[in-house]
Amino acid sequence: MERAGILENAAALVETEVAGPQPKKQFTDTETYSKNILGPVYFHLSNLRVYGKAGLPVDQTVAPGQSPYIIATNEEFCVSVDIEFNQSPLTALLMCLGTRMTVDFAFEGLGGRATEIEWAVTDLTKKDEFNYTLTYKATPDAAQLVPGLYAIAAVASIGPVENECSQHVLGYGYIAQQLLQVYPV
Repeated sequence: MERAGILENAAALVETEVAGPQPKKQFTDTETYSKNILGPVYFHLSNLRVYGKAGLPVDQTVAPGQSPYIIATNEEFCVSVDIEFNQSPLTALLMCLGTRMTVDFAFEGLGGRATEIEWAVTDLTKKDEFNYTLTYKATPDAAQLVPGLYAIAAVASIGPVENECSQHVLGYGYIAQQLLQVYPV
């Protein structure tokens, strides 16, 4: 009989709350918390593209196909790059606040008298948009590119947010390895 009484007492103890020492630091009622509640912010810089916008040449025997990488000084060309942000809560907030994205397109002349020149393209992020393409369009004449061969790179600066409280660049990116040849008309 003593054994039955002990089992009944043990069952009663399990069903009641145990009163013990309290933890020194309590975060919430359940003590569940996250050190990374807003998540990281990062972006991918990709798809550096350059191409001329001329149609097929008139004399097909000289150039049977129009190369988008060999352009005349009066032909319009485009250089662009893609920026893709992750979708954490903090990134979503920064997109909504209007984070400045600046891409410096650098054209480095290779040999001869080809010049070295850069153009900056700037845009602001928008709410719920995480993918952007920044593009520069011009003709070599307007962009002051003399005939020659050019290596192209893009340097992205992300930030600051267009807000009086933000003053910092959030990140940089670099991508290269495209070539463009400009010939005189």
